[in-house]
Amino acid sequence: MTRRYVMEFERPLAELETKLEELRRLDLAQNPELVHEVDELTAEIERLRESTYGTLSAWEKVQVSRHPDRPKTQDYIETLCTDVIELHGDRAFGDDEAIVAALATIGGVRTVVLGHRKGKDTRENIKRNFGMVHPEGFRKAIRAMHLAERFGLPIVTFIDTPGAYPGIEAEERGQAWAIAEALSVLSGVQVPVVCVGIGEGGSGGALAIGFGDRLIMLENSYYSVISPEACASILHKDAGKAAEMAGCLALTAEDLVELGIVDEVVPEPLGGAHRDPGAVMSAVRERVLGALGALAAAEPAAIAERRYERLRRIGVIAGDVG
Repeated sequence: MTRRYVMEFERPLAELETKLEELRRLDLAQNPELVHEVDELTAEIERLRESTYGTLSAWEKVQVSRHPDRPKTQDYIETLCTDVIELHGDRAFGDDEAIVAALATIGGVRTVVLGHRKGKDTRENIKRNFGMVHPEGFRKAIRAMHLAERFGLPIVTFIDTPGAYPGIEAEERGQAWAIAEALSVLSGVQVPVVCVGIGEGGSGGALAIGFGDRLIMLENSYYSVISPEACASILHKDAGKAAEMAGCLALTAEDLVELGIVDEVVPEPLGGAHRDPGAVMSAVRERVLGALGALAAAEPAAIAERRYERLRRIGVIAGDVG
């Protein structure tokens, strides 16, 4: 029997699926009375799957966004891109494995691709610092942004990080300054910028490469000024209240569409993107190419001006206040 990672809210469903696998390993031809039981259990699992994944809470979506089997940035690059040439280092300190920068072609369109890079196992996650970027990683991204503008290449970014690395050594090397500089460059770069939220989107670490002319999010990804655990720790001195805070942060793709921050949502199969990665990545490719096509004809200066106006609209409250 194949073992898989099971989230807490999935446990009742996983237990039934395990029971069904055990029954199917039996010789049903010699136990015809079990056939009816298998059919009933299969139908019950389908009903429970619909009810479990059809109405996920904000906290449950956060858990899905962190699923270890969820497609990572490197999976999207390998699947969607050709002619990939990775860029390394910030020309000042070193090469941060937590972020990838590359020249790549997507559907015939030459682009600069940026993305947070998590690992697929413990060894890779340690090497890539669990997708938490150091200052040199943001400076590598800034190099790539300037390169994109110099050669008139659109930028495509993949967002998947719990946040920028908060360690002392990162602060010593100018973490806040690096994030601020990335924000400044990305806000003014005169080429199209399309961002895709594929998993976690935490704080300034996500924002540093995570805003542009179009923001596309997967159904079970999140984008927030702070992680639910950090928010609970600050407000309640108790990270155990993360589920409650997730519901207050308006961090889901659905919430952010209503707030005018996200442009479109890519649906996921029941259970999350890891259940059918090929279909999800194909849908992402279609949405990215559609966004790039819509932005292709714009004048460089007009692109930056519209991006500025887009940012200014965020947080505006219409109508009377008070």
